[in-house]
Amino acid sequence: MGPKRSKLLERLGIKTIYDLLYYFPRDYNDFSKVQKISESKIGANITIQATIDGIQNRVARRGKSILEVFVSDETGTIAATWFNQPFLVNKFHVGDRLFLHGKVNSYKYLQLLSPEYEILRDGASDVNGWGIIPVYPLTEHISQTQLRKIILTVLQQYAEFVEDVFPHTLTKKYLFSPAAIAIQHIHFPPSMEQLNRAKNRLIYEELFVLEIAMALRRLSIKGEQGISFKAGVNVDAHIRNIIPFTLTGAQERVIREIKDDMKNTKPMNRLLQGDVGSGKTVIALYAALIAVANGYQAAFMAPTELLAQQHFHTVQKFLQKSQVRLGLLTGSSDAKYKKEILAQLSNGKIDLIVGTHALIEEPIMFKNLGLVVIDEQHKFGVLQRLKLRKKGMSPDVLIMTATPIPRTLAITLFGDMDISFLDELPPGRIPAMTYWISKNKETTAYEFIRGEIKKGRQVFVIYPLVEQSEKLELKSAVTETERLRNEIFPECRVGLLHGKMKPAEKEQVMADFKEKRYDILVSTIIIEVGIDVPNATIMVIEHAERFGLAQLHQLRGRIGRGSEQSYCLLFGVPKSAVSRERLRTMVKTCDGFKIAEMDFKLRGPGEFFGTRQHGLPELKISNLFHDFPILQKARKDAFEIVNKDPYLSSEEYQKIKQRVMDVFKDRLELFTIR
Repeated sequence: MGPKRSKLLERLGIKTIYDLLYYFPRDYNDFSKVQKISESKIGANITIQATIDGIQNRVARRGKSILEVFVSDETGTIAATWFNQPFLVNKFHVGDRLFLHGKVNSYKYLQLLSPEYEILRDGASDVNGWGIIPVYPLTEHISQTQLRKIILTVLQQYAEFVEDVFPHTLTKKYLFSPAAIAIQHIHFPPSMEQLNRAKNRLIYEELFVLEIAMALRRLSIKGEQGISFKAGVNVDAHIRNIIPFTLTGAQERVIREIKDDMKNTKPMNRLLQGDVGSGKTVIALYAALIAVANGYQAAFMAPTELLAQQHFHTVQKFLQKSQVRLGLLTGSSDAKYKKEILAQLSNGKIDLIVGTHALIEEPIMFKNLGLVVIDEQHKFGVLQRLKLRKKGMSPDVLIMTATPIPRTLAITLFGDMDISFLDELPPGRIPAMTYWISKNKETTAYEFIRGEIKKGRQVFVIYPLVEQSEKLELKSAVTETERLRNEIFPECRVGLLHGKMKPAEKEQVMADFKEKRYDILVSTIIIEVGIDVPNATIMVIEHAERFGLAQLHQLRGRIGRGSEQSYCLLFGVPKSAVSRERLRTMVKTCDGFKIAEMDFKLRGPGEFFGTRQHGLPELKISNLFHDFPILQKARKDAFEIVNKDPYLSSEEYQKIKQRVMDVFKDRLELFTIR
């Protein structure tokens, strides 16, 4: 293959023969069920095999081009019609035989509107007879026909070298066909039944490799010698004196789970999932105070300076009457202050440090780090988390997220971790009422907001952009602040907060909003996590259709923190079914786990999890939501194998071991494999 074609394939992530073999179709055209033109029913889809009788490319009124290709079989004639695609005319010639698949319409005669087509002279019949034809994801300047021919050639020459990685017991258990056959049938299946068999085998294989890695990761963490913290009655009583309110039943349950972990000699590796406002920070503080009471240091890492400062101030309030020595370290900390903090961390004069990713930088040394708490774990890469862990000698790790992950998937996907769920809100929290505001209801919504401000309440208004963009027709925070100040709410005090401001400016704006010097705070999603203003009861989200469900849920979580009823107003004109469904979901429920389920359905696993963030390889064929039953089987089998043979040293596990090393080649520090 020449350099030009190779570069095109590289755009698709294809660099090797292996990549081509494992570049799976996104869909299939089933041309095995060919119908006659006489069987056409208006409104129904049909697949026909026909001959081109004539071609007409014309320009209709208003400059719209119409290409019509008239085809026939022994039972009748139909026109294949494409609008505004005049370049297609060069594809077709009178006398060509082809397959067409599309929806039947009728104008002056029967039509197939923008049908899929397969021209038999192009070699499609050589590729797969007249049966099931693969449809691949493409890039510019490479066609389906070209890619099919390349993959067919590769299959003919190399498919026999594809190795089975499964131990014999699994192949026998599930009656899997050999890998070489599965790879051939996933590309060019002889029948739908054989396609499904190949698909199930390859999905299982991909998930099995993932779960073997999870099992190895869990084993390598649990195999370390950690710190056994004492957390008896005295320590417990002392901590409870610091916390000025009664904990919820869910918080008590999670604290018991964490205490049991911390008493153990094996390092804690726990994920804490809790909805917005469920009280995760208090639990993190509880764990940190156990570490400090035992003479160890604790580190609390947050993804943004704003959130780190928020956590610092919250913790500071709790600890004002205690002897715990607290510090804050962020990227914008000045050099003199940073130097002082670094010295105090290395000589043990700071017990609890709150900070951003600045905590994992090279010069930072702890005297005796015993606990690492990481908030909003999805904002950090898995290797970043590992870096902080390495600042101590096998410290306990507590990772927190307010972005709920469907429970069943969390248990499986975070197979290397123990998981706690905070599924109870503190008493007195009133769920926000959510409304989707259409264009014609905007004036009414503004009047409602004005009425709430008159009662002394405050308002967040969120925009997707900081400044106006020429490419996107979206309102921006900067320009809309002026409009809100001058036209909509001239009687109100309107503040502005966004990511391009200096840290000191951001802090000042937030302090002013908390102190009620502003009625309205206009912002970007910088306030998505960590802002706590109990008097703010209205969250307005402009262009709500542009935000993901998790983001919308996080933003809504910034209100409803006081005793008054709060309201989330979603301004938006969604243009797709998916964005409409997102807004409907937000109106229907405040349950983070239900929202997570819907988010996962709508976005799919890659986007939902950001696989790179989790140190996971990209999934080529499996879907963690739809293939969950297969995932459960693969997990059970993988964990049984690793429990039996922790280093996969047995002869029958050598191929799976090699596959794991190949797939996780740049992430091998995540687990022990010999």
